[in-house]
Amino acid sequence: MQYKNRPISRQKRTLNPNTPGNLPVSQTINLAVLVSGSGTTLQNLIDKIVNNTLNAIIRIVVSSSPDVYGIKRAEQNGIPAAIVHYKDYNQSETFSNKIIEEIEKYPVDLIILAGFLHLFKIPDAYTGKVMNIHPGLIPAFCGKGYYGHHVHKAAIESGVKISGCTVHFVDNEYDRGPIIIQKTVNVHADDTPDTLAQKVFKEECLAYPEAIRLFAEGRLKIEGRKVRVLNQ
Repeated sequence: MQYKNRPISRQKRTLNPNTPGNLPVSQTINLAVLVSGSGTTLQNLIDKIVNNTLNAIIRIVVSSSPDVYGIKRAEQNGIPAAIVHYKDYNQSETFSNKIIEEIEKYPVDLIILAGFLHLFKIPDAYTGKVMNIHPGLIPAFCGKGYYGHHVHKAAIESGVKISGCTVHFVDNEYDRGPIIIQKTVNVHADDTPDTLAQKVFKEECLAYPEAIRLFAEGRLKIEGRKVRVLNQ
């Protein structure tokens, strides 16, 4: 089965207005994916959808740059793509509003940040409907400027023995929203930023789909700064 054979609706609709994660287990969750680079996280989600371990449809991919491989991944899989070039906007709010405008052309239940490097300002109506994955254990090695290689380099230089990844809901500050899932890896004395990145990414490939499934099953409840995972 090829992902591109899945139906794509062009019905204009805002995000599901109900509480986070209220979809029935059997219902397919509609995703918008935001990228700024090669799209490895996007590809992981595509792969999980194709092998039927994630019941989802990626309705649109939005890129903050016109020259990244993430856009090509979308095109290769028949997924609509839009470019909202960060350099064309001098305010993060204007930039974010344009992204929302593109997303609202499609039926979307959840927005996924997948290696998205810019601050995404979220209107109140979208609270609890935007997720991000960070290649570190928040609150360590996070915030503006901490992404990708920079996170793994900082972790190794600090001498930590454990690192990992964090899936969290997004608010209007970098890497600050309520934490959904964290997965850990051991940091060895001979690790480099590249080897650590490989280990962490394996966990990311498990953590993000898991968080999306929990959302779709209605099992995530935000309580202040915390997320409670409800029993089925």
